[in-house]
Amino acid sequence: MTNTTDTTRADILPAVPVGLAVPAEAVPADQHPVATYLASLAPGSRRTMRDALDIVARYLSGGVHDSKTLDWARLRYQHVAAVRSHLAATYSPATGNKIMAALRRVLRECKRLGLMDSGAYQDAIDVDGIKVDTDAPLRGRALKQSELAALCEACSADPSAMGARDAAIFAVLYPCGLRRAEAAALELADYDAATGALTVKHGKGNKRRVVYLTNGALQAMADWLAVRGLEPGPLFYAGTKTGAVVPGAGITAQALWYALDKRRRQAGVAPFSPHDLRRTVISDLLSAGADIATAQRLAGHSNVTTTARYDRRGEDVKAAAAGLLHLPYKGRRSDR
Repeated sequence: MTNTTDTTRADILPAVPVGLAVPAEAVPADQHPVATYLASLAPGSRRTMRDALDIVARYLSGGVHDSKTLDWARLRYQHVAAVRSHLAATYSPATGNKIMAALRRVLRECKRLGLMDSGAYQDAIDVDGIKVDTDAPLRGRALKQSELAALCEACSADPSAMGARDAAIFAVLYPCGLRRAEAAALELADYDAATGALTVKHGKGNKRRVVYLTNGALQAMADWLAVRGLEPGPLFYAGTKTGAVVPGAGITAQALWYALDKRRRQAGVAPFSPHDLRRTVISDLLSAGADIATAQRLAGHSNVTTTARYDRRGEDVKAAAAGLLHLPYKGRRSDR
């Protein structure tokens, strides 16, 4: 954090006392607002939101405290307002609002645990969200079919167990639209090979949904299960540098990201994020004629407007749609 930022924080924020620490070992997990909040989340979301709360704690304390040691119950409106201002200047609106959502949830746990009275809680959360610039360029991109084919070929060309595993990972990320944390949390029991149904139990907000593997995705999963075996446990095993997998040890969301990036480099595909595969799924579904409500259910979005923001089909789609309409104008009539 630069000196300018520290000076700005000190000018606008009544400081949270640096010595105001809450020893982590002294607070039972069921009485710590952060631990209580994180326990309510799906496993795949806990690390992300803990990291978000660490950002808040370090900002408020000048780097002294983290999410475990900050006394969250002492926060008031001016602290939350300062955090919002800092996030708006430092992060994208989506990331800033995600961090603000985590902060509000922790303050709610403070109230529920009797650490903060209702009046202080209501005042503290009375801060507007970070405004999204609707004219800003869309983040991420959709992958072309040729890029998806190159990625699949990179997996097929790898004779090791990780080649089969990574193909199956692509099979749940692209056609099924899973988030990488959701894919990493899958168990073998979540997959029904007879129907291709995959139950996502640890979705965002602990929402469950069922998606389906078909065509090449179904074949990729069959090839992986022939290598993996049918022992209960994580669907995707962690791997070693030699290309072997470690039975019983589940892949992490971060390791999954590294696996995708490795295949991207092998395939000569331009950089993309795992989330871009979700954008590609939604864009391709809409291009194929699926309605947006179906795309919303497949992606596990709570709001259809979120699904709409994932559409990366471009101006050519709008031009083609305009061509479906016909204005019955036949030109100017001649008076002669």
